[in-house]
Amino acid sequence: MNWTLAAALALLMAGCCASAGGGVCVIAHRGASADAPENTVAAARLAWEQGADALELDVRLSLDGRPVVIHDPETKRTTGVDLTVAGTHSWDLRRLDAGRLKGQRFAGERIPFLHEMLRTVPPARQVFVEIKSGPETVPVIAGEIRRSGKLAQCVIISFNLDVCAEAKKALPDTPVLWLRGTVMDPGTKKPVPHDPAWIGTAREKGIDGLDLHFAGITPEFAEACARAGMPLYAWTVNDPAEARRLERLGVRGITTDVPARIRQALGRDEKR
Repeated sequence: MNWTLAAALALLMAGCCASAGGGVCVIAHRGASADAPENTVAAARLAWEQGADALELDVRLSLDGRPVVIHDPETKRTTGVDLTVAGTHSWDLRRLDAGRLKGQRFAGERIPFLHEMLRTVPPARQVFVEIKSGPETVPVIAGEIRRSGKLAQCVIISFNLDVCAEAKKALPDTPVLWLRGTVMDPGTKKPVPHDPAWIGTAREKGIDGLDLHFAGITPEFAEACARAGMPLYAWTVNDPAEARRLERLGVRGITTDVPARIRQALGRDEKR
């Protein structure tokens, strides 16, 4: 089986990423994070209410080796208390209030365990699990995903190429996407187009697709991905016009803080 066919079959088997009625998959960034505290159960539930096709979340390991859902290596920004995630026992992390800073109505929201967030995922929708920790943590996270019963609905994403490779070994039938950001040209102050060489790197590592910052996705880059059979996703897009541009370029999925707004921009107002 050639690489392109194998990758396409892997994505199809895992439903990466299915949208109602076809079209671009709308992926809720850390949940519906414009309206609810990011990476919390409240944000996940609101994302589903807003019609998101998929949930994106960030996972790290606590001191006692539990997969917990939080973006930063420290807790200060989202809880107001400055602790390191990797240096703190999970039950001490759970004592923190991860909702109050977003608004009093969210007071009492906790830093979730990964299994709690996976439990929110309805049938026929997906979850993009971003591994923020190193490759040595992949077996623990992969084990948690298997035990959740949601393996077939999961996609693994990471900025760390070694994490992507380890995830593909641990979960060979699960789609793995390589995250990359955009750099700004110091002279023009404009985004530098993404490097087509990334396509070959992903292929060599057996990675199933690219999940890239939207600003570096040019028509030429999107066309190169299409020619190579490399699925292309974009993050984090909150502007309706930008979402429509990316749709025209053929991206498979768009990660956004405002899933309801982007669904509307893409003509995706049907009930879920």
